[in-house]
Amino acid sequence: MDAVSIIRAKRDGGELSDEQIDWVVDAFTRGIVADEQMSALAMAILLRGMNRREIARWTAAMIGSGSRMNFTDLPRPTVDKHSTGGVGDKITLPLAPLVAACGAAVPQLSGRGLGHTGGTLDKLESIPGWQADITVPRMREILADPEIGAVICAAGADLAPADKRLYALRDVTGTVESIPLIASSIMSKKIAEGTAALVLDVKVGTGAFLKTLDEARELAAVMVELGRDAGVKTVALLTAMDTPLGRTAGNALEVAESVEVLAGGGPADVVELTLALAREMVAQAGLHVDPAEVLADGRAMDHWRTMIQAQGGDPDAPLPTARHTETVRAESAGVLTRLDAMGVGLAAWRLGAGRARQGEQVQAGAGVEMHAKPGDSVVIGQPLFTLHTDTPDAFAGALDALDGAVGIELTPESKPGELVLGRID
Repeated sequence: MDAVSIIRAKRDGGELSDEQIDWVVDAFTRGIVADEQMSALAMAILLRGMNRREIARWTAAMIGSGSRMNFTDLPRPTVDKHSTGGVGDKITLPLAPLVAACGAAVPQLSGRGLGHTGGTLDKLESIPGWQADITVPRMREILADPEIGAVICAAGADLAPADKRLYALRDVTGTVESIPLIASSIMSKKIAEGTAALVLDVKVGTGAFLKTLDEARELAAVMVELGRDAGVKTVALLTAMDTPLGRTAGNALEVAESVEVLAGGGPADVVELTLALAREMVAQAGLHVDPAEVLADGRAMDHWRTMIQAQGGDPDAPLPTARHTETVRAESAGVLTRLDAMGVGLAAWRLGAGRARQGEQVQAGAGVEMHAKPGDSVVIGQPLFTLHTDTPDAFAGALDALDGAVGIELTPESKPGELVLGRID
């Protein structure tokens, strides 16, 4: 078997056999298939697609390239959540301790940001002392501890290593948007991490990778089927990402907002989505608890504090702040009708909150603070944004990204749309 014949088969619209998929993934992992060849195959898959059998086999091959965790002996049910990524998406931060406080174990393997979407690990690393890398034995200890019960950490090097290599190639070869490759990338890691149940948050809109509801439904359906085929109880919510979540996009800025939610406050949309996902996770775990009550009575905050401490962080330490700020003010009066998530995400990235390539450092205090959201009334001169950065030269690029990102109308014709757009089970 050879890489060129497999590339040709998919390029010409053919269906890859199980043997071809197993061979090419294994050979790529071992360095026999070159990066250029796997890049060509990824482009062929993007253009020609894969059927469900091919996607399932590709996912299984990705899982088989490394080890698979097993948490079946824990004294509490395991359930995890994955978001396909958006702007201001800090939901994992309040969600993991909330669901742990409801009685589940939450093994949340997360990533770092790339481009306009933020990364959960980047946000948490703004907390002094907090460490993303922990051993599997330590992870098990934390998950079994009834006072903690949640881990948010980086995936180990041996968890779906083929996917790690392929993801790096997809990012630089214009093949990120392939639904078969997105589905297999997400689900190979989530199945390999050993969770018994999974809730997917599939974002759709200007600030998401998927721009249309049809695309989001297709991806969600594929991932739900992959999860169930692997014995993982899986459900997906389709959620809107035309407008950023909450009122901050950045790292430390989003941590502070998450703590507000855990303290019983915070933006209404962040609270709404946190509770919607928590209810799904609790149900998938077979628990009969109301997450809203657990959030209100302070138990979620208690688990947040112990979760941060368990990974070396100080939940009481002041969060980093940027050295420079600039305010953007409204130039007209009326009702804010549009706040483009992509524009805000690009601005936060250019201010230093994100990275252009893997391995770059991010600024803990950089980002965008939003003082008005769609549906809010504004007057001329009112602050719309506060930009935060350690590098004031970045303000110009951020302002360019925000140019045209806001719509203000005197008599708006419509109200802000729903946050949860659908459910796939």
